[in-house]
Amino acid sequence: MYKDFLHKKYGRQYAVAQYSYALKYLDCLDNPSRIVPLHPSTKSNVMKALICLTKYLGTYLEYKEKLKQHGVKWTRPDSFDSFVRIMNNNHSDLLEWYKNAYGILDDNEKLYLKFMLLSGLRKKEGIQAFNLVIDLAGSGRLAEYFNEDLSMLEHYKHRQFLRNTKNAYITIIPRELVMQIANSKPVSYSAIHCYLYRKHLKLRLKELRSFYASFMVRHNIISEEVDLLQGRVSKSIFVRHYLKENPVELRDRVMIALTQLEQSI
Repeated sequence: MYKDFLHKKYGRQYAVAQYSYALKYLDCLDNPSRIVPLHPSTKSNVMKALICLTKYLGTYLEYKEKLKQHGVKWTRPDSFDSFVRIMNNNHSDLLEWYKNAYGILDDNEKLYLKFMLLSGLRKKEGIQAFNLVIDLAGSGRLAEYFNEDLSMLEHYKHRQFLRNTKNAYITIIPRELVMQIANSKPVSYSAIHCYLYRKHLKLRLKELRSFYASFMVRHNIISEEVDLLQGRVSKSIFVRHYLKENPVELRDRVMIALTQLEQSI
């Protein structure tokens, strides 16, 4: 079944969204012109879902030609919208939110919150990484994941962190924090969500990722390195052919930045 195919190929949330869009806009397979007037974000999601469906059905090339005949093109992100987002300092009160959330969560959830701030991972990756540290430490196999010499979680060695579009490769993180997590209890995203909701606090975990990226760039980590730390590998000629990293030197610079980030909270 197509639904099973999606769940094997993508994470649960993305697979559900793909299936939902494909089902809702199934008639666009025969009539792609219906896609044209959609809002840019909806249009992009619908096209992704239908292209994935046609690849599964083996009709992708025919559908690609049909999109071309109807003048349906990918919508590029609006540069002005990006400018407004950059200049809108949504991080101005994020650390205050962090302190408030940290003060009301359980001990293991506090560790997770700190881990999210210092790792820059996506919320699902953060849950997986946090709980994997606990599982492997419990069976004496933490070295399969945490490289103590480089103070690095090596996500790339574990399949669940490697997906088609959103990956996690490495995270440089203080050893002390990893050891605290290893002796902690597993966390649940839904439990954290519900608890913060009951305390009338918004769930702003996603913002910690962008805060991390902005902070690191301002503290001696170049944007290409931040991309690497957050699971992105640019298609630029520089990154693909010329960028070389010394893991020890990168570790040292990241750890200095993380120390400064910890001091800011």
